[in-house]
Amino acid sequence: MKNKKFITLGFTSVALSVSLLLSSTLLAKTSQEESETSRLEALAKFTKVLNIVEEYDVDEVTIEELIDKALDGMMKNLDAHSNYLTQKDYKRLQVQTSGEFGGLGITVGMKDGALTVISPIDGTPADKAGLKAGDIILKIDDKSTLGMTIDEAVSLMRGKVGDPIDITIVREGETKPIKVHIVRGVIKIESVHAKMVGDDILYIRVSSFDQKVVDDVTKEIQKKKAVTKGIILDLRNNPGGLLDQAVGLVDLFVDDGVIVSQKGRHKEDEKVYSAHSSKTITKVPMVVLVNGGSASASEIVSGALQDDKRAVLVGENTFGKGSVQVVLPITDKEAIKLTIARYYLPSGRTIQAVGVKPDIEVHPGEITTHKNEFSIKEADLKKHLEKELEKIDGKKDKNSKNKEDKKDKKDIITPKMLQKDIQLKEAVDIIKALVIVKG
Repeated sequence: MKNKKFITLGFTSVALSVSLLLSSTLLAKTSQEESETSRLEALAKFTKVLNIVEEYDVDEVTIEELIDKALDGMMKNLDAHSNYLTQKDYKRLQVQTSGEFGGLGITVGMKDGALTVISPIDGTPADKAGLKAGDIILKIDDKSTLGMTIDEAVSLMRGKVGDPIDITIVREGETKPIKVHIVRGVIKIESVHAKMVGDDILYIRVSSFDQKVVDDVTKEIQKKKAVTKGIILDLRNNPGGLLDQAVGLVDLFVDDGVIVSQKGRHKEDEKVYSAHSSKTITKVPMVVLVNGGSASASEIVSGALQDDKRAVLVGENTFGKGSVQVVLPITDKEAIKLTIARYYLPSGRTIQAVGVKPDIEVHPGEITTHKNEFSIKEADLKKHLEKELEKIDGKKDKNSKNKEDKKDKKDIITPKMLQKDIQLKEAVDIIKALVIVKG
């Protein structure tokens, strides 16, 4: 009797399982059918609007033009970095990545819907003309940037070497827009510059992440390794560049663990970049300088070193560009630029739209001091008075030339230079403290 009950229960369980399986299959099938129906209805709606506009719009517009406008609007509304590249735009992009062209030397991005200078590149026409990170570009020559895409703006700013251009900007703290006159030039970038602060602090400035950054930084560190007790890595106004160079730079300072991860909708878009102890070349204390012009690859480097407790970050909040774009051709002559993933720092936090917050916030500026010329020791009084007499008599201090030569050296940062850069001065003070603590 018990066996019969078990058999009956067994049959009931099997029947219930089959019933649930069939229900799940039917539900999945229904869901797919509903999704497909919804998709077809949406496409039908689009086609209907397209036909109405083509037939009744006051201006005669071709179907090709309407499709281009529709694609352009769709891509713009996805995010600030995605856009539709027409034949003309696509060609410009190819010139940008492979040819020589005249430009201004600025990296721009969309911030809160406004075309914003991420950073001017060191030594370029834009840098010399005085453009700053955070400047909002209102007009390019006589054209308003409202509603303009990044690629459209870049194409307007690019041109023949020697041709002038006027950029109208809005700057924080200024009561009215400023017109900046710039002459286009060939943009040649030296990305890595190194100097010494005192005898034992190595200052490395990385202005952008080109393909030689890791090699150049490695050379500078190896050159001064014997005397270096601390490193200041300056990433201010660095708009980013190649991801592999950002990862490689962090790897010079970190033994192991995740440097950055990339996550998208699809498995193939997900990647994890890790550090390797074999590539680490120094473990001395570090300070990283950042500001609102530090973007993309700069944020990966500074954020990873901060998460790993490898460096102290000094300066201002970074730009907040932590997304990955790819160019996908849709015909031989047209393409779309689409955001396919976002970057995440070792702690799991995102960079996109929030940036990296420094450990110690310091705004840019100079240090103002009031030196008392007579606040000197008795032993130095005679020498001091002799120098004052020489000033009156018009005689030159014999040692003045040597002092000027020392000041003009390109490989050192003098106390006077530090006085003009309060962020760098703070970084030097922090490094000195870290060196003392480390012993």
